[in-house]
Amino acid sequence: MQTDTIKTVAIIYPTTTNGESTGPTKPSNVSSDDYDPHLNRNVKNPTTNWQTFAHFLKASVGTGVLAMPSAFSHAGYANGTILTLIIGLLALYCLHILISCMYILCKRQKVPYVSFSEAMNLGLKQGPPWLRCLAPISIPFVDGFLAFYHFGICCVYVVFIAESIKQLVDEYLVVWDVRLHMCLLIVPLLLIYSIKNLQVLAPFSSAANLLLLVGFGIILYYIFEDLPPLSERDAFVSYTELPTFFGTVLFALEAVGVILAIEENMDTPGDFVKPCGIMNGGMSIVLGLYVLLGFFGYWKYGDEALGSITLNIPQWDIPAQVVKIFFAITTWISYALQGYVTAHILWGKYVSTRIKNTKRHSLYELIFRAIIVLLTFACAIAIPDLSVFLSLVGSFCLSILGLIFPALLQICVQYEHGYGPLRIKLIINILLLCFGAFGGVVGTYVSILEIIAVYK
Repeated sequence: MQTDTIKTVAIIYPTTTNGESTGPTKPSNVSSDDYDPHLNRNVKNPTTNWQTFAHFLKASVGTGVLAMPSAFSHAGYANGTILTLIIGLLALYCLHILISCMYILCKRQKVPYVSFSEAMNLGLKQGPPWLRCLAPISIPFVDGFLAFYHFGICCVYVVFIAESIKQLVDEYLVVWDVRLHMCLLIVPLLLIYSIKNLQVLAPFSSAANLLLLVGFGIILYYIFEDLPPLSERDAFVSYTELPTFFGTVLFALEAVGVILAIEENMDTPGDFVKPCGIMNGGMSIVLGLYVLLGFFGYWKYGDEALGSITLNIPQWDIPAQVVKIFFAITTWISYALQGYVTAHILWGKYVSTRIKNTKRHSLYELIFRAIIVLLTFACAIAIPDLSVFLSLVGSFCLSILGLIFPALLQICVQYEHGYGPLRIKLIINILLLCFGAFGGVVGTYVSILEIIAVYK
C-alpha cells in the first residue's frame, strides 16, 4: 500500500441550497483500480506518525488496564492470560478487516474517506440480497452505538477521576462522598473537552503516556512487593464468571471510534495498517501491558482486586498517591480523546447541519460539548460503581462495534468477489458473529444483574 502523501487543495463537496454537503464527489475519469484514497485524502490538520502512535496508546491504555486484575479474578491467572491474548488478537484482526473494507469501499466509490457508518451502509447495499434491507438504518444505528459507547467511556472516566481524588482528599483533608468530587470535575472537563483538534491534543497524549509509564512502574513496585505464593490463586475459575471478564477485557482493549478517528486524521494513513505499522506495534505494547498487569495484579490481590488497581495500593504512601494523581491526569486527557468521537458524530453529522447561523457555529459547538460533559457527569452520579459499568459498556457496545459489525461488513464487501479457498473468510466471519453475539448477550445480562445486585 502506498503511503506517500500528495498535498492537494481542500476537497470541496457540493452543497444544496441550504448549505448542507451532498458528500464527496467521484472522479469520473479514474478507475477504481488506479484510484488510491490515501493519496487523495486531504486533512485540515494532519497528525504525524508519532502523534498518531501517541494517540493510539493513550486511546487504548486507559482506565481499562487498571481493571485487568479484577478481570483476571473472574477468569483465573492461566485462563485470563490465554483469553486476554485471544480477545486482543481477535479485536486487532477485526480492526484490520474493518479498515481494509473501508479502504476497498473508498476505491470502489472513488472517494478519499468513508466513515464507519457510511461503510456499513455501502457494504450492506453490495452484500447478500437478504441483508440489503438493513442498509437504510445502518448509518444512524452504527453512529448511535459509536456515540453511546464513547459517551459511556467518558462516564467511567468521570467516576475514575473522582475516586482517585477522593482517596487523596480523604487521607489529608475531609471525607466526602464521591459524588461531591464529581461536581468539582465539571470545570476541568469542560476545559479539556473544548479542544476540538486532535493535532492540538497530541502533546497532551504524549505527556500522558510518559505519566502512564511512570505510574505503571510504581504500581508494579507495589505488586512485586511480598507476592504471596501463586498456589493461593486459581488458574481457572467457574465459566459462569467469564462474561464479566469478557466485558471488562473488551472495554479495556477496544476504542474503535478513536482508532478510526486518528487513522482518518493521519498525514500518511497507509502506515497505520502495515505489518510493522502503528496499529500492530501499538496493540503489541497494549496487550503486553494488559497481560502483565492482569496476571501479577491478580497474583498479588486475588479476589480482593478492585475495579481499579489504584484503589488497592496503600492510600497513605507518597508514591501511591503520586500514581493516583498521574492516572487522574491521564484519564482527564483521555476524556477529551474518547469524547471526541461522540461530539464528532453527533455535532458533525446531525446537529451542525441544522444550524442556519454559521457565524456562531463555534459557540454553538462549545455549548453542545458542554451539554455532553454535563450528561456524562449525571450518568456517573447515577452509577458510581466502576467495575459493573466497565463490564456493561464493554459487553453491550464493543461486542457489536468491535466484533459483529466488522465481520458483517467483510461478508458484504466480499460477497460479489468470493471468500477465498473453501470460503474461509465467510467461515471466519460467521464464527466472529457468533462469538460476538453470544459474548455480548451473556455479558450484558450478567452485568445488568450485577448492577441490580449493587443497588439492592
